[in-house]
Amino acid sequence: MSALLRSVRQQRGMTLEELAEATGLTKSYLSKIERQRSTPSIAVAMKVARVLDVDVAQLFSEDPEVTTLSVDRAGDRPAGRYHAVGAGMLGKAMSPFIVHPTREFSEHPHPAHVGQEMVFVHAGSVELRYAEQIITLDTGDCAYFDAAQPHQLRQRGSVRSEVLVVAQADFGRSRQG
Repeated sequence: MSALLRSVRQQRGMTLEELAEATGLTKSYLSKIERQRSTPSIAVAMKVARVLDVDVAQLFSEDPEVTTLSVDRAGDRPAGRYHAVGAGMLGKAMSPFIVHPTREFSEHPHPAHVGQEMVFVHAGSVELRYAEQIITLDTGDCAYFDAAQPHQLRQRGSVRSEVLVVAQADFGRSRQG
């Protein structure tokens, strides 16, 4: 848990003092955990994971590549409409998805969320409905916007569209929609 704890804490921009305050643990105890001088109980690990907004099991991973590198092969993706990129990665600062929009604007239960979003059209052509505007985006085009405004995508034409959508990750400070 040590190197991973330090890595995630630093990715979150937290000092040991801030983590100690947020968890109710002492700075010296957290430092001992990071330096492998102490092994936390499951309850302590869960408390730390909750504050850092990560899966507690990931904090105990022995494979640093599992948590610091994620390779997503096109041929390995399922055929669904949405595919989360780097789903198993620890400490993500972004929430990227490969999306294949439908031909109609779908009724999404969360058309707006706190944070920002970036859309890049990898293949095909799409329409982005942003608030009251309709914006056409073709292959290679991108849009970056305030995700607090309602937004939806739909495919234009008969060529299957593929879009990379990157939303701000939810660290308890924002809501992913």
